[in-house]
Amino acid sequence: MQGLRAWVAQRLSAVYLLLYSLYLAGRLGGEGLPGDSAAWRAFLAEPLMGSATLVLVLMLLLHAWVGVRDVLIDYVHPWRLRLALLALLAGALLLLG
Repeated sequence: MQGLRAWVAQRLSAVYLLLYSLYLAGRLGGEGLPGDSAAWRAFLAEPLMGSATLVLVLMLLLHAWVGVRDVLIDYVHPWRLRLALLALLAGALLLLG
């Protein structure tokens, strides 16, 4: 992914992250925080919340990949070092995701 496609992907993922955060803040602000782990599990087990949270994780990983990748491409000039850092980033994001 490069050029305009990467730029659009990062902007769309940022919009999704913002909308999810606003929705979550509004919902938890109105209902209050779930009190224990069972309540959190029930909250995330709702079909809409579970699906939206899964998409959130994917969008967060995409957003991080595009952002850090662009910084590495722009500012790390030795190609071997850049390749190694990109591989480390990909591995870290796979482990986190």
